[in-house]
Amino acid sequence: MADMATADTTPPHATIYHNQRCSTSRTVLKLIEDAGIEPTIVKYLDTPPSRDGLRKLLDDAGLKPSQAIRRKEAVYTELGLAQASEDELLDAMTENPILIERPIVVTDKGTVLARPAASVSTIL
Repeated sequence: MADMATADTTPPHATIYHNQRCSTSRTVLKLIEDAGIEPTIVKYLDTPPSRDGLRKLLDDAGLKPSQAIRRKEAVYTELGLAQASEDELLDAMTENPILIERPIVVTDKGTVLARPAASVSTIL
């Protein structure tokens, strides 16, 4: 019989790189909260990750910058990023955080770019 005193009652932790103007980001935040988790919310447009921090997030999610960049943003076209290298894309995302696809969610179970929103369930 399992000893209940040794059961881990620490609530799970999550960090969401969030843009409150994005409906998918708001949906994912609600899914996290509905799972009983009070996440750390990083408003990445206000406090963007460093280049190394963004590289780690993408590596942890198994993504290349080209898989996590918002191509529909005007700045993507303005900067002529269609033929850019992965390093150039990472630099552009660091300098222009609006280019970072969202939301990125980190938990003890992993890191995902939660698009579609329901994909966040794989790490909750």
